[in-house]
Parts: sequence; C-alpha cells; structure tokens
Amino acid sequence: MEGIAEGVNNMSVSAESQKRNRIQVSNTKKSLFFYVNLAKRYLQQYNEVELSALGMAIATVVTIAEILKNNGFAVEKKIRTLTIDMRDEPGARPVPKAKIEILLGKTENFDELMAAEAAEREFGNGEEQN
Repeated sequence: MEGIAEGVNNMSVSAESQKRNRIQVSNTKKSLFFYVNLAKRYLQQYNEVELSALGMAIATVVTIAEILKNNGFAVEKKIRTLTIDMRDEPGARPVPKAKIEILLGKTENFDELMAAEAAEREFGNGEEQN
C-alpha cells in the first residue's frame, strides 16, 4: 500500500514539472513570435517545451513548432492529438474540441544558435547608436 501511495505522489510531482514547461497557445492573444521566443526561453531553462492548443489555435502551434525546428532550435519528441469535451457554461452540453500537444526538445547546437542570436542582437543595437 505504501508503494502505491509513493507512486501516486511521484506522479503528481512529475505532472507539476511538466506543466511548468507547457505553453498554452491562443491564436488571438499574442503574436506568433511572442510564442517562438517564449518557447526558446523554455527550451533554455527546461531543455524541452510542450506546446498545447485547442481548436483553431492548432495551426498556430504547428507553425511555432516548424519555425523552431527549421531554424535548428528544436527537435520534435512527441505529438499527441485528442478530442476533449468543453462546456461554455456550467451545466451546458459538452462540445467536442480538437487538441494538440507537441513536445519539443532542444537540439545539440541550441546553445550556439542562441549565443549567435544574442550577439547579432547586441551588434544590431550597437550599430543603431552610432
């Protein structure tokens, strides 16, 4: 019995750590590159990031993942699609919604790319001041 309780406690700890590196994307609240830059910071901090979206925001998540992959920052580890029931109001009939979760890990040359990007930004700011 103690082993089961310990396992449940461990599961809740790992679920919490996963939520820390999850970005829930909306296609109306922030710009695409806000999410790209946020994902880079999460990759830097946690070595992986989970992008999650519902309904129409799924296309935005796929675009973010592709930008990160094509620029060499991330590699895809897992893609999960599912349908969840959403309620507009308590007691209302559930409406099925599509959901996607994409888990990305950082590439081997992630740190070099981030350093080059930071140097480019610094160089660009220095030129503007002259």
